[in-house]
Amino acid sequence: MLSSYPEAFQLTVGDLLRKQARIQPEAVAIQDLSTQWTFGQLHRRVNRLANALAAQGIKRGGRVAILSENCIPYVELELAAAKLGAIVPCLNWRLSDSELVHCIQLTSPSLIFVSDRYAPTLRRIDHRVPQVVRLDSDYEAMLERSSEQEPQAQVQPEDGLVILYTSGTTGFPKGAVISHRAMIARLTAFSSEFGITRRDTYIAWSPLFHMAATDFSLGTLMLGGKVLVWDGLDVDLLCDVLEREPIGWLVAMPGMIESLIEGLKRRKPKVKSIKQVGAMADLVPLHQIAELTSLLQAPYVNSFGSTETGLPPATGALIPVGEVAKSLSKRESNFCNIRLVDPEDRDVPAGAPGEMAVRGPTLFSGYWQAPETNAKDFRGGWFHMGDMFVRNPDGTLDFVDRVKYLIKSGGENIYPAEIERVLLSHPEVADAVVVRKSDPKWGEVPIAFVAAKSSAVAAEGLLAMCRRQLAGYKLPKEIRFVNVADFPRSSTGKIQRHEVEKKWLGR
Repeated sequence: MLSSYPEAFQLTVGDLLRKQARIQPEAVAIQDLSTQWTFGQLHRRVNRLANALAAQGIKRGGRVAILSENCIPYVELELAAAKLGAIVPCLNWRLSDSELVHCIQLTSPSLIFVSDRYAPTLRRIDHRVPQVVRLDSDYEAMLERSSEQEPQAQVQPEDGLVILYTSGTTGFPKGAVISHRAMIARLTAFSSEFGITRRDTYIAWSPLFHMAATDFSLGTLMLGGKVLVWDGLDVDLLCDVLEREPIGWLVAMPGMIESLIEGLKRRKPKVKSIKQVGAMADLVPLHQIAELTSLLQAPYVNSFGSTETGLPPATGALIPVGEVAKSLSKRESNFCNIRLVDPEDRDVPAGAPGEMAVRGPTLFSGYWQAPETNAKDFRGGWFHMGDMFVRNPDGTLDFVDRVKYLIKSGGENIYPAEIERVLLSHPEVADAVVVRKSDPKWGEVPIAFVAAKSSAVAAEGLLAMCRRQLAGYKLPKEIRFVNVADFPRSSTGKIQRHEVEKKWLGR
């Protein structure tokens, strides 16, 4: 009977921003190094932007892309899209020109916002987007010309909100669609399992084209907390902020933890409060975790999530202050169901490795324009993550390996196929494989093994070719030449990455 009234059960991101503007209009919502807006001011600006977009023909389901470093207008655009039911493809400025073109053409935005820094990039590539808006005086003029009245749009919880790009197993990025439903559920997990409240501040220093910045900036604002938007991490600025702001979760990733530790030891800030710090504990040297937590007097987050799942499926485990952990076992999130399954999707027994399959409200809505991939990954009504785990007798989970062989380097996801695609395009390369190698700074880095047809092929030339077509963080850190007959292969002729690691990296 109640199902006859579906509108009574609906809640969107725009609804929650409007609520905060009503109940605490004078509280600071968001600030950068030169500007701050209260919730009342932010809400009015978001309404103006939403109405401006509507005047440009942007409707529910339409795409408005952005190519920019972190800035307040970036968050304003995501919130304005939320008011219209539009979707924001968040473009990764670290990508090569060809990768950016792919991401833009995949989602076909009718308008793109670009900062001064990346305007030359946009002019250089064949993006074919009909309208471009610069995030400078053009942006503010657009807002000034528009009404601050509430936009008239019928937004649904399952409407897409943002598209975050993830590395693809076929060598090109995929666009993960995050809905209002998923974003609000991710806020629930963030608040409940990390103990975040409206009194906590979130520092969005990592790129807003990643979930760590977008998910938890929007989540903090929906909760009524303050967001600090930074264009990358500044350790001295961070030390100043730590002395005056209560931080709920300080994101720290492989590749920057060493410099963070050095800065904290140099500055010795009197930290006001931090509830937890860190991410990707599996890729960080354990002694660094112990030192960082001691300096900040905050435990380290020992979780496992993804762009597709949000904080779940394994959210709540913490490494105590100063402890060199003997185990990195994870604790299952309260906000999802999981299974560990074999290749036939049968549950594996306790203690046996199985691929993690997830079901819950934080899940994304699928990859944009990828029906075959979605059918495979969501088979049986569960999202298959491509990650292998073992369930321990106490119910905790141990990460084993990646079914899809993902390389995680300094917070970025790299699939070997992305690099192999470029290497194999060289006419004098007979075969190539890319594997991961442990790295004390970045956690993991890609290493390429190449079989060349002639001695004229040099590592420098291959790296130059990769540099032209790939983001810098995807470049192989080393290219080793081997005989094509020496590659370990399966019965079907595929090079076996794990055997390559064992044979040439001693893993």
